[in-house]
Amino acid sequence: MRTLLLALALVSCTEEPRVAPTSSATASSVPTSSTPPAPTAVPSAPSAPAPSATARAVEGPWPAAEHTWRFDDTPAGRIDVVVTVPETKKRLPVLIALHGQTEAFKPPARGARGWLDDYALTKALARVKAPPLTRADLLRIAPQDRIAELNAALEKQPYEGLIVVTPFTPDILQGEKEMSAAIPFGRFVVETLIPRIYADTPALGTPATTGIDGVSLGGRVSLLVGLAHPEHFGVVAALQPAIYPHELDELTRRVREARKANAAFRLRLLTSDGDFYRGTVGAFAKQLDRASLAHRHDVVAGPHSYAFNRGPGAYEMLLFHDRALRGQPGP
Repeated sequence: MRTLLLALALVSCTEEPRVAPTSSATASSVPTSSTPPAPTAVPSAPSAPAPSATARAVEGPWPAAEHTWRFDDTPAGRIDVVVTVPETKKRLPVLIALHGQTEAFKPPARGARGWLDDYALTKALARVKAPPLTRADLLRIAPQDRIAELNAALEKQPYEGLIVVTPFTPDILQGEKEMSAAIPFGRFVVETLIPRIYADTPALGTPATTGIDGVSLGGRVSLLVGLAHPEHFGVVAALQPAIYPHELDELTRRVREARKANAAFRLRLLTSDGDFYRGTVGAFAKQLDRASLAHRHDVVAGPHSYAFNRGPGAYEMLLFHDRALRGQPGP
């Protein structure tokens, strides 16, 4: 125990465990050119403790739990992280889900809860385990035929479960919106956060079973981090990502380079009929098609808003990653 406490101190973070909510009620906070400029030097993130042989040897069952980790000294500043672990008898894939820009303006402890509280992911996690889904679950945004497709997929293969990790995501859409602004956060994710997840949760603990996704600002960051570090992820995805036409050549180049490093990772782009980034996301998908770079491009119903995040966004994200991180096609 002393060894573990000492190791955790080295990553400059504190943890506040919580009992996972058992209802769908909201839990309270414990918390210009296609080539970017050369990145400035960024200090490496503090190292996270490697999983001990004893810790990784422990097998389930594990109770449902919610943990809050606070990292005070990272290349991206203070980062709070909420980790939601479902009750499970076996190790699970990991989904790192990044919030949108509004939550980036909140204190890190509150912003980290964006998906769970502001986007009602707590409710969605409960509902995907107790189908059938209804139009009310998706806030009457998704059409009935899409609801039927999701329910058919759940009937054929029930939701198996994910460890959902929701870090506070810094706003990189300020000023010039340079893609290099994601570098510090990306280093934190791969050098500190992922090792900590593998060490302290019942994660399967492999790149193939680790995914990153996000909405709007979070979708932009997810793409930039995932494509910069493809060896760490089995799935790189984005919901309504905040990307711009002048960036598409560079993003395509990054996908090509990422495929050289990890040919097996899956890339998914999801937009919606009311998303103001829909045109750019569609153009990106067409550019990837022309370059013969494998990806999935989905267009669903909904606006670019909190309602989308709480409805189609949350359910599409969970059900896709539950399959994709197990090597299966998403619904």
